[in-house]
Amino acid sequence: MPRLIPLSKRSLKKLPQLVRQVQAEHPGVVVQLWAFDEHRIGLKSIRRRVWARRGHRPIAMVRDRYQWLYLNGFVHPQTGATYWFLMPTVRTDVFNQVLAAFARAVGAGPNKLILLVIDNAGWHTSHDVQIPDGIQLVFLPPYSPELQPAERLWSLTNEPLINRPCASLDELEAIQCQRCRMLCSQPDVIRDYTRYHWWPVIP
Repeated sequence: MPRLIPLSKRSLKKLPQLVRQVQAEHPGVVVQLWAFDEHRIGLKSIRRRVWARRGHRPIAMVRDRYQWLYLNGFVHPQTGATYWFLMPTVRTDVFNQVLAAFARAVGAGPNKLILLVIDNAGWHTSHDVQIPDGIQLVFLPPYSPELQPAERLWSLTNEPLINRPCASLDELEAIQCQRCRMLCSQPDVIRDYTRYHWWPVIP
């Protein structure tokens, strides 16, 4: 049966021990440790400073509108593997769909167990969450985004959206999907961004 495993900042240091415990409880089963987070993007421009010649003020075109998409990112910091899902909102039923799609994509089940490190968002902790076979949720301490490896993905996914207005959500989706496909082909970059020194190495 799927388990919900809460962590405190103190017990976070015992994450390698937790992984070994799960491996001992499931001999002969492949165990992997992944991280997951959501990121809101939309038609409100992401602004960032840029280089300019001295005495020249750079100009960025903006056309702010309050329409949003949510990028769901799964990352395996040990290898840099990623899976991405672009969704229209964040809700428990949407989270269930994303979890199920991820479980199918990685082959989670009787022979492969995924420990998934996530935060305490309300739609993650709802009693209506449906955890697929082969997935166990590991909850980070509250208010600790610095401990979430997947949080570091967003500086990479935002890159083509910086100082760039999009005419519609369809255009935004096309740009973001192209960026995610490119990042899927760069596991070394992903690993460098998300592989924390305390993240367990699983044989």
